Amino acid sequence: MGINSESDITANIQIGPTDLGMVRIYVQGEGVDLPMDFDPEEATEIAEELMAAAEAARAMAQGGKPMKPRR
Repeated sequence: MGINSESDITANIQIGPTDLGMVRIYVQGEGVDLPMDFDPEEATEIAEELMAAAEAARAMAQGGKPMKPRR
């Protein structure tokens, strides 16, 4: 399965700080319990990638051509 493959799988996501100073992204779905901890710098990089992907998706939805994600 790739980034452009559709799926009928549903999952919940929670994001928040841990008591150890990490940022946790927690994904829970049928048969999946996936806690992922990141230091604050990594979490900031992930947030920036999410923002860039949202901008690219918005441009595509408005009829623009796809943008390459920033890295």
